[in-house]
Amino acid sequence: MFRVGFGYDAHRLIEGRALVLGGVRVPYPLGLEGHSDADVLIHSIVDALLGALCRGDIGQHFPDSDPAYKNADSLVILEKVMIWVKEEGYRVNQIDSTIVAEKPRLAPHIPAMREKLSGVLQVLPGRVSVKAKTSEKMGFCGREEGIEAYAIVSLTKQET
Repeated sequence: MFRVGFGYDAHRLIEGRALVLGGVRVPYPLGLEGHSDADVLIHSIVDALLGALCRGDIGQHFPDSDPAYKNADSLVILEKVMIWVKEEGYRVNQIDSTIVAEKPRLAPHIPAMREKLSGVLQVLPGRVSVKAKTSEKMGFCGREEGIEAYAIVSLTKQET
């Protein structure tokens, strides 16, 4: 038995915040606006996992109206969702994700993101794909107004 989920997230770039992607602080003068740390990559992965479990979306479980998640580390949110994955008898088979940002250049940070994510997802880094793309100066990402991320996850039933 297997399940598949798809996730998406986007946040506006603003001054005065750290840029966190995949649990990694990326040096850049702008960060992402949001209630938590606004890590669009992790948020898209969380949504993909919740979708695979048919449990709605990140906003239902971790609402921006809840002060408990103010400036929260998105890795902690991912850890909570992974508890639900295990409780339902599944494990992560593979994650494929894409970050869309005109700047900064993300390629040097992708190995660290894969390592961080694989630890929380409890899979080898070779099962976590993180890609970075630009939008060729089109749309809000191309105008450097924000960053978006997409993720797809496959879950497999744990053998007992």
